[in-house]
Amino acid sequence: MIDLQTGELREIAVLGAHCDDIAIGMGATLLTLSRSHPGLRVHALVLSGADTVREAEERGALAAFCPGAEVSLTLLGLPDGQTPAHWNEVKEGLRAFRRTCEPDLVFSTQRADAHQDHRLLAELTPTEFRDHLTLGYEILKWEADTPSPNVFHPVDTATAEEKARLLHKHYPSQTGRDWFDEDAFLGLSRLRGVQCRSAHAEAFTVEKTVLRFGREAAV
Repeated sequence: MIDLQTGELREIAVLGAHCDDIAIGMGATLLTLSRSHPGLRVHALVLSGADTVREAEERGALAAFCPGAEVSLTLLGLPDGQTPAHWNEVKEGLRAFRRTCEPDLVFSTQRADAHQDHRLLAELTPTEFRDHLTLGYEILKWEADTPSPNVFHPVDTATAEEKARLLHKHYPSQTGRDWFDEDAFLGLSRLRGVQCRSAHAEAFTVEKTVLRFGREAAV
């Protein structure tokens, strides 16, 4: 297994269809990035939840998952479960969001997700972020749509456990769901850790990347 390093990151974009998508899919990665890149700017877009109780949850969660980072959150008010019927609004929301940032790295949902809102966002993200490395995160849920990821971010046990705790703390509206518990979150991250020889990990699918072989010429 070959490790690839991103180098210094100054700005990232994170996209979700619903409040909690980003934290479920890459909460441990956000904790790691924020702590290892002081002054990181995090631009977040969520398609639904504006002016609801979930907006307050999302703002609190992102602040906790991005310690020390500068967080900018854009929330839209599209109806949960119906974004394909609002294709134009999603596209225009993405276009407007794209004009607010120039990220070094983009995180979004992944194309094989069974939830129609997640899937549409995954399909449209690269139409606006055309020249960016985009990683699609996985969202644990009832549907049996677990992807076959090809990018892994190893995390230690303490960070994985912190992610699970923060999810429960900041999304009380979701704790009644039978899959929303620490055992489930830690079980998935432990599985991904096994697949990359780590205690835990978060896994992603890469949208498209360019690999250059050889060494750069010395300056």
